[in-house]
Amino acid sequence: QVQLVESGGGLVQAGGSLRLSCVASGSIFSINAMGWYRQAPGKQRGLVATITRGGSTNYAESVKGRFTISRDNAKNTVYLQMNNLEPGDTAVYYCNCNAGVLGISLSRSYWGQGTQVTVSS
Repeated sequence: QVQLVESGGGLVQAGGSLRLSCVASGSIFSINAMGWYRQAPGKQRGLVATITRGGSTNYAESVKGRFTISRDNAKNTVYLQMNNLEPGDTAVYYCNCNAGVLGISLSRSYWGQGTQVTVSS
């Protein structure tokens, strides 16, 4: 019912920046929290940052001060500005949202397909 499409990933040198975008579409009734998660090869998926509809944010300790999450509610879009990237940031980044859709009583979590971020030394 909800499709999330990420973009903006790529290859960047350490110290560089990338801006990820994620657009939600479908039979959306409302979108509550949105967030970014990442998964490196051989590791579990972990939280990067979340943002509520009202703009309250939460960040993983490892990205505080370097990453900024934001959203445009009118466009159903969430962004992740990543500055001072480090090799440890290399991972597939996934967009997530909690949304209610037409015909479904309860909100549920939806995931995008992921976008690769590679940070070279």
